[in-house]
Amino acid sequence: MSNHRITTFSDLLFPNGTLMQKGYSTKAVMHYNRGHIKAAPWRIKEWDFYQVSSDDFCLQLTIGHASYAGQVTAMLIDLKNKQTYTVTDMLILPFNQLGMPESAEHGDLAVHRKNIDMKFEVYKGGRRLRCKTHDPKAPHNMEIDIELVQSDLESLVIATPFNENPKYFYYNHKINCMPASGTVKMGDRVITFDPDTAFGLLDWGRGVWPFNHEWFWGNGSTLIDGKRFGFNIGFGFGNTEAATENMLFYDGNSHKLNHVYVDFAANGYMSPKTFSSDDGRFEMDFEPVFDRYTETKMLFVDNSCHQIFGRFTGKAVLNDGTVIEVKDMMAFMEHAVNHW
Repeated sequence: MSNHRITTFSDLLFPNGTLMQKGYSTKAVMHYNRGHIKAAPWRIKEWDFYQVSSDDFCLQLTIGHASYAGQVTAMLIDLKNKQTYTVTDMLILPFNQLGMPESAEHGDLAVHRKNIDMKFEVYKGGRRLRCKTHDPKAPHNMEIDIELVQSDLESLVIATPFNENPKYFYYNHKINCMPASGTVKMGDRVITFDPDTAFGLLDWGRGVWPFNHEWFWGNGSTLIDGKRFGFNIGFGFGNTEAATENMLFYDGNSHKLNHVYVDFAANGYMSPKTFSSDDGRFEMDFEPVFDRYTETKMLFVDNSCHQIFGRFTGKAVLNDGTVIEVKDMMAFMEHAVNHW
């Protein structure tokens, strides 16, 4: 299989709603032109998802919609004590009211709701994530202020078609290895993220796809010998003949991988797993620590996801053959089954 790298600037979609180019790139060379989508408004899905992780805590901030349902969510996961704190505001029939930006690289996003205010600011070389929750029913309202440094020029962008319909697509931009600093205040408790040990991830997704679908997705960032290292792996979603979403990041550069395999559900989600790749460049043992299980049932939505946090140990091989030894790297792998 060849991973087709997109290098030509273009719109994402032809006027008939089909993808102009299929494959991956290391920066956003295609423009997401929402107006060319040929699907009912309630079939369009758009989200900005940030995750800020250290060994002990994981913060997740989400603004997104499937048009007939949406959400603004702040979640703090205490990995050591295996506890999750969540404040969410579900949106009924938001359609395009959220004003989602057409690029992951520019365009601020702010949502003010009854229970939650959230703002993502994007500027040259970084991002700022702010959130204040005021849910009268929540025993753990949060005040969040995080700064991410985006010093690396390369990231993962992928345009994926679906066999079910030529006008279905997934356009995804993932940015790893962003050193994170800031705080989450929850009552008298203050959780501090330090840029030497905490990293931000952006998962920016736009698309139209089948009502019934699933995916497997794994991601992590850390420092190894003083250099930023990260990975993104995934499969099961869309037609990946043009390109997989498997990629390594090291010291600011990306390194494309082919297929990565794991039998993730075997012996239960919390059993140890082994990851391997057909090119021998991602060979990892995974020791699960915590299963963040979520499910959403509302209107036509019926989604469930096991996001398994744990430690990766093994090796990753860069394009030039350099072997990166990975030991006890906290990262995650998830399995989502969705009907929306």
